[in-house]
Amino acid sequence: MNSKVLVIGLVIFSLMAIIGSYFFLVGSQKSQPSIISYTLSDKERPKIEAKITLFDVGKMKISEDRSADFKIKNIGQKSLQLSNISSSCSCTFGQVIINGKESELFGMHKISDFAGEVLPGKEATVRVTYRPSIMPVYGVIEREVFVNTNDPENPKLVFKVKANVK
Repeated sequence: MNSKVLVIGLVIFSLMAIIGSYFFLVGSQKSQPSIISYTLSDKERPKIEAKITLFDVGKMKISEDRSADFKIKNIGQKSLQLSNISSSCSCTFGQVIINGKESELFGMHKISDFAGEVLPGKEATVRVTYRPSIMPVYGVIEREVFVNTNDPENPKLVFKVKANVK
């Protein structure tokens, strides 16, 4: 009789552990932002204006950090959504600033659950920060930050910084 109670207890305990683990994992997952999509044939849609997408931060030491701010403007009629920020290297980080509010830093390995909205006629800033001390490379380099958008003409923006690391 004791062995039956022990087996039943182990089965119940195992089921509770499995169910608890499931709810823990599901509850800790980040929800993906809801992105509104448009087509090129939509007359009213977001439209990006990004005049500069490459900036040379000049000569720098391996111990320095340098940042470049890129302005983007929504010249369309619908809200521009920015999401899924990532970078080309572990030493490079992207950040979005909308209405003075800064997102966290996003890099190559950080999953971005950020979704920012730029209203028609408004601007945002994409800040690209390069930290060569993380992955030391000398000489002329280019690093990139990627930003997904709901502008059908520009679904993925690429912002580059160039540096000469001494």
